[in-house]
Amino acid sequence: MYSRVTLLEIDTLRVEIADVLERFETEVLPRVRAMPGYEGVTVMVTPDGKGMIVSFWNTEEAVEASAGLAATAIEEFVTVYRA
Repeated sequence: MYSRVTLLEIDTLRVEIADVLERFETEVLPRVRAMPGYEGVTVMVTPDGKGMIVSFWNTEEAVEASAGLAATAIEEFVTVYRA
C-alpha cells in the first residue's frame, strides 16, 4: 500500500472548518474514489485549522496518477487555505 500526504492550514477567520470539509466530501472525494487504485482516505483537522489528508493507493503508479487530481483540488480550495 502507498499513500499521499497533504498538509494544510485552513484560514478559520474566513471560512468554517465544517464548510470546507463538506465541500471536500461533495466536490473532491467522489473524484478521488473513482480513480483506479484508490484504497481510502483519512482527513484530520484541528480546531485551529491545521490539517492533514492521507490518501491510500494500491500501487505506486496509482499514487503518481493521483498527483493531477491533488493539484487540481489544491487550486480549487486556494481561497480557504492559510498555508
